[in-house]
Order: sequence, then C-alpha cells, then structure tokens
Amino acid sequence: MTEDTILQVFKEALFLTFKIAGPLLIISMLVGLVIAIIQAATQVHEQTLTFVPKAVTIVVLLFVLGSFFMSSLETFFDSIFDLIAQISSHSG
Repeated sequence: MTEDTILQVFKEALFLTFKIAGPLLIISMLVGLVIAIIQAATQVHEQTLTFVPKAVTIVVLLFVLGSFFMSSLETFFDSIFDLIAQISSHSG
C-alpha cells in the first residue's frame, strides 16, 4: 500500500465525515440561532427552549437523511473492502 492510497482513503473518510455531520451541525446551529433571536426578543431565557427544538430537529433530520447517510457509508466501506481485497490478492 502506497502513501498515495493511504492519503486517498483518509481524504475520502474526512469528506464523508463532513458530508454526514455537516447538514446536522448547520441545521442545528440555524435552529439555535432562531431560538436565540426569539429568546432575546421575548426575554425568556429557558435552557430547555434551546435544547428541545435542536434535539427534535436532529431526530427529524436523521429520519429524513438516514438512508442517504447509510448509502454513503455503505459505498465508503465497500471501497475500503475492495481495496483490502486488492492488497491481499497482490501480496498472496
């Protein structure tokens, strides 16, 4: 296995991490921002008013985007297993 192959695998893994975590984090931050603006306008500063909408939003996003996340992970792991099979067939 060459350095280029290892770097390519790490690059794909990092990109996959951003692809999966990015939408969840961005939407969660936007929901938090909207809640913070509403809290500032109404001067109601209750911690559960921030936590519950974010948690509900993340759960809904996981249900909506879960199949996309799983197919992305499946594709990545298939490529990793194919790479392992190629390496083991060349060495043996």
